[in-house]
Amino acid sequence: QVQLVESGGGLVQAGGSLRLSCAASGRTFSSYTMAWFRQAPGKEREFVAGMSWRNSRTTYADSVKDRFTISRDNAKNTVYLQMNSLKPEDTAVYYCAADTSGVLRILLTTSRQYDTWGQGTQVTVSS
Repeated sequence: QVQLVESGGGLVQAGGSLRLSCAASGRTFSSYTMAWFRQAPGKEREFVAGMSWRNSRTTYADSVKDRFTISRDNAKNTVYLQMNSLKPEDTAVYYCAADTSGVLRILLTTSRQYDTWGQGTQVTVSS
């Protein structure tokens, strides 16, 4: 059974940076589609960034485009989310998600396609 463990969250001032990490178990990580979602208090979980396994194609939510970067290191079974120019509205619990089916997806933004989730890590951006 695949498990995901996030780390790297914390408190940062507006304009600052954080890098989230998500370590995955499993021997076929290189075939997982990976993504980050977030959920702010009182709001629904929303897509942040995703990366396809086959060609490392990436997709970003408009709200984070040009500020956040998703990347992966298959040798370390880890996906990252580099977050720059953070804003108070980025405050949320950030979740790592994996689609372990090995199917090459066209869309990466739909939460229901991901079968494995981490426990979440809190990111708080102060103004």
